Amino acid sequence: MPTDRSFDPITPRKAGRTTATFVAVFTLAIGIFLAVGPVRLPPVWQAVVIGGVAFLATYIAVTAAVERYINARLRLLFRMVHDLRTGGKPTDEMEADSIGEVRNTLEVWAREKRTEIAELTEREKYRREFIGNLSHELKTPLFNIQGYVLTLLDGGLEDPKVARDFLERAARGSDRLMKIVEDLDMISKLENGVLALKPRNVELNSIVSDPMVEVQRLPGAQNIRLINSVPEGLRVRVDPAKCAQVFTNLLENAVRYGKPGGEVEVLAYALDGDHVLVEVRDNGIGIAEEHLPRLFERFYRVNNSRARHEGGSGLGLAIVKHIVEAHGGTITVKSEAGHGTTFGFTLPKAN
Repeated sequence: MPTDRSFDPITPRKAGRTTATFVAVFTLAIGIFLAVGPVRLPPVWQAVVIGGVAFLATYIAVTAAVERYINARLRLLFRMVHDLRTGGKPTDEMEADSIGEVRNTLEVWAREKRTEIAELTEREKYRREFIGNLSHELKTPLFNIQGYVLTLLDGGLEDPKVARDFLERAARGSDRLMKIVEDLDMISKLENGVLALKPRNVELNSIVSDPMVEVQRLPGAQNIRLINSVPEGLRVRVDPAKCAQVFTNLLENAVRYGKPGGEVEVLAYALDGDHVLVEVRDNGIGIAEEHLPRLFERFYRVNNSRARHEGGSGLGLAIVKHIVEAHGGTITVKSEAGHGTTFGFTLPKAN
């Protein structure tokens, strides 16, 4: 890569002085030759000859100066920028319009750097939010467990009823901590490709049925109707356990934020090609449009109606997204505040 030492140490001022001296000396020599030489020309022709010689000398001198002191440096600058952008890959020679080409290259490079800086700024913002959210998620159950244990140590153990109640609460807090850690571990493995899927051909209807039975036992689920509308015989090629977790997380979400007497329905459609479209619909409280782009971020919470006291690790939708993408599918969400939510995702068809 060119360095500062690659540049000619002659400055533009020196180059101009050298060029002017060359033109002046050359023109003066011709003038003296015409004045005292063997050939005598009329004054008009002497002026014409001196003018022509001055033009020719100036053209030669300026062209040489531009080539040496401007184009040479522009080539070095062009190669330097190109090497920084491409990591040193070979580049073609510059075109005739060297200044324009360098300008275009620098503009492209500047745009790339602005985009890169914006992405890094966004990632840093996300990192700060993630660390803050993770700290909050871990702090709440830890403080609860600490409070229960200190109460027991301060004399609560002497009362069997109080002791059992507080131990059960501490156990629930530790279960929540373990759930958060397990979910984070799963997301990390899915992102890094460490968690291998074990896909096989299965009926989609059967994968949906078991999570529905489990979710129906959740508090408040008895007031919400769960409907499995997946056609019989529709087969997909997935990891059944991971796919079941997708439905469990989405159904738990729908029940947790559903309305009493509401409905949650799972539908599926065979698409042209190699995929099946699955939809999980509810008529619950819905989600405002401004929250939808960030809904699959880890620990992202929409508002007070979806606050931490509602339960869950805050990682359910992030896990859903990673599992769907690990199967080669995509997931989207459509929602409107007060009018329910629909999650749609694709899964590969059975072979």
